[in-house]
Amino acid sequence: MSDSGPVPPHPLPGAVGLSHLTAYDWEAADGVCGGSPHLHLVCTEAYVVTGGRGAVQTLSPDGYRDIPLEPGSVAWFTPGTVHRMVQGGGLRVTVLMQNSGLPEAGDAVFTFPPEVLADPERYAAASALPPGTGAEVAVAARRRRDLAVQGYLVLREALVAGDDKPFRAFQRAAAGLVRERVPMWRALWRAGALAAAERTGAQLDALAAGEPAYLGGATAYEAAPTRREGFGMCGRRDEYALPDTTAV
Repeated sequence: MSDSGPVPPHPLPGAVGLSHLTAYDWEAADGVCGGSPHLHLVCTEAYVVTGGRGAVQTLSPDGYRDIPLEPGSVAWFTPGTVHRMVQGGGLRVTVLMQNSGLPEAGDAVFTFPPEVLADPERYAAASALPPGTGAEVAVAARRRRDLAVQGYLVLREALVAGDDKPFRAFQRAAAGLVRERVPMWRALWRAGALAAAERTGAQLDALAAGEPAYLGGATAYEAAPTRREGFGMCGRRDEYALPDTTAV
């Protein structure tokens, strides 16, 4: 499961996804506590830190980075950037996700070892979690995290040594895994982020014409977490079901 929410007919500004995360405190094979490394194919993701300390480790064509996180700091990463949230003590972030709805439709791909990525059925089995929020789910989420860290450490070691071939091979494998989903993603994008941008264009046209009738539909919305402490990729996740309304 990704770290943002579905696209409602009238989404948050810019059709972003919203969630709150508390980074996992499970220790991994390299002695670091944190989440499951992964990338997004078409979505930029941002962390707004609201509590605690930690870091986000990233892998990209320009190498490996370890970005400190503390209250008030913001970090974001573009499509294709592998990121791993690291727990340093009470780390909690608000996640803003571009193109809400696409991550839930498979835009995020774990850094599993190449043999797992090469087999779509094996990848699907390794990435799936049972329903619920209990101990069984925690065990599965930790097992998934450990498998992603296994592949991630190989990619990171090669990048640090100046060899980007394994990293680029992972990006290509990730793109291959999701290729058949692109038509569905395109429909979600048109209904979400593109529709939001086009709505702004229509409002600008109306203002330019001196006919701001659309302002008559002004209203406000609110939302509270509909699920707390679920298991996301990076940590325990508070999820939101945003208002299901008609776009204005």
